[in-house]
Parts: sequence; structure tokens; C-alpha cells
Amino acid sequence: MFTAALSANAQTTDTVKRDTVKIDTAILNKYRIQTKKNAIPVPATPIQIKEELIPVTMLDYKVSYWRKYITFGLNFSQAAFSDNYAAGGVTSVALTSNFIYRVVYNKAPFSYTSELNLLYGKSKNKGQSSRKSNDRIFFDNKIATQMSKHWFFFGSLTLESQFDKGYQYDGNNVNPPILISNFMAPGYLTESIGFEYKPTSYFDLRLGTGTARQTFVLDDKVFNSLAEGQDELYGVKKGKSIRTDIAFQMVAIFDKDIAKNMHLNARYDMFVPYGEDLSFTRHRIDAILAAKVNRLINVSINGTLLYDKKSTSGIQATEGLALGVLYKFP
Repeated sequence: MFTAALSANAQTTDTVKRDTVKIDTAILNKYRIQTKKNAIPVPATPIQIKEELIPVTMLDYKVSYWRKYITFGLNFSQAAFSDNYAAGGVTSVALTSNFIYRVVYNKAPFSYTSELNLLYGKSKNKGQSSRKSNDRIFFDNKIATQMSKHWFFFGSLTLESQFDKGYQYDGNNVNPPILISNFMAPGYLTESIGFEYKPTSYFDLRLGTGTARQTFVLDDKVFNSLAEGQDELYGVKKGKSIRTDIAFQMVAIFDKDIAKNMHLNARYDMFVPYGEDLSFTRHRIDAILAAKVNRLINVSINGTLLYDKKSTSGIQATEGLALGVLYKFP
């Protein structure tokens, strides 16, 4: 009896349904924290961006308007033949060196350019004395001020000469060589002022409307090479050592990489003396074409064409092809 009543009571208690959602909601409403609006209205402030100057310590940097370029080349060639070589040939050896030092200062509107070009070479054939194959001293200085985008007013000073003695050799090796040139015999000092046109970085055209050139022959022994009836050499009278000409000068310079690892440097100089016949106009072209094989080895061909009626009639020419070492900085 007691067991049945307990069982019935337990069953009745388990069957009562409880709405847990309502109970949880009631508990939350009872203990919920009531939030109130702020009684003082706070207006919205727009975002403002202001520039602030922050002191920065100057770094130790300096601006340099100078640029320096150095090129050094050394070319060597050699050929050897045995005494019984049927096709014939002459054993020979040749060495040629080239040094170029170029300085550029550029701070608008002024610019200054200085270039020193030294070239010297020797060759020796079996049974003959050594003979020079190349010899040149070229020192050019130019200062300019900019007038417009491509035009400048410039002044320049140029020195040209050679290092060593030059001889005229007898093709039959019968007569001794005759001295025909030496250091500052001839030598040229040219002062020029005028206008410069520079449309690009690799082309430069100078128009020297006021140009003076002094021709020096400082070694009297070279006058011994004069033929019968001649009284001047390189335009300088025998017995004198200097001659001055006033002229118009035009100089065109092209200096550019024309292909990958191939560079061309060419210079054309025209000198027209005032008060003389146009046949005495002096023309000179110097060109060097260099191709790099790798970082140091290069192949180069250089040549010169010169027409100067005061030194000799006809066109003078030199040409050289060489394989050697070339160092450029930077």
C-alpha cells in the first residue's frame, strides 16, 4: 500500500511540465540593469587632419656635381715565322696603350668638361728597329653656360701634340731615317669661344666663331726634312717656332653605345682660317669603335683621317685593329 502510493506520487511529480524559457526570461527581467540615456547631448566632432612639422636631424649626405670617367686599354699583337716558312713572313711584335681621363662638372646653368686622351704604340719587325705605330696627346677643356634648352655659350682650350720622335723611313732600308716630328713639333694650342648645340647627351656641336690657334715647332731639327725649295713646315716658317691663325672652328662629337657591348666615339674638327683660301681648311676625323668580349677583353678598331694642306698635300690616314684588355671606371 505504501509502495503504491509512493509510486503514484513520483509519477505525478515527473509529469509536471516546466516552461524554462519563461522562467529564464523572468529572471533576466528581474535582475537586468536598466540603462539610461545621457542627459547631456554630445555633438559629433568631425575628423580633422593637420600637418605637423617634426624636427629631423640632417643626415650626413653631400651632393656632388662632379663625375669622373677613366678608360685604360692595353693591346698586344705578335706574329712569328720560321726561317724556312715557304709563304714567307716577318716575325713582329706590337704593343699599344690608350688612356682616357674625363671629368665633368654640371650645376645648372654652368658646366665644365675636361678630357685627357693619351695614345701610344710601338711595333718591331725582325731585322728592323722599333717604330712607333700610334702617338697622340690630346687635352681638351670646355666651360659653358646655358642660354636655352639646347644652346650654350662656351669657351674652350685645347692642346694637341705627341710624345715621341717621328721618322720618315726609306722603304729599301738604304738611307737612314729622317726626323720629321717630335714633342711640340708640331704642337697645337687652340682657344675658342662661341655657341654650343647639345640636343642629346651623346651628341655635341660646337661653333667657334672666335678661334685662335698657335702652331708650335720647338725642335729645329725637323726643318732638315724640308725638300728643296720649301721654306715652311706645318705652316711655320723656317727659322721661327710659332705661327698664329684666327679662324672659324666647328667641332662635332658623337659618343654612344650603338649596340649591345659596342661603343662608338667619333670627333670631327673643321678649322677654317680667316683671310686664307678655303683650300687651307683643315679637316680631321678621329673614331674608335670598341666591342666588349667580356668584362675585360675587348676588340677595337681606331682610325684617323686628316686633310691639312699646310703639312702635306692629300689625305692622311691611319688605322689599327687590336684585341686587348680594356678597363673602364665606373
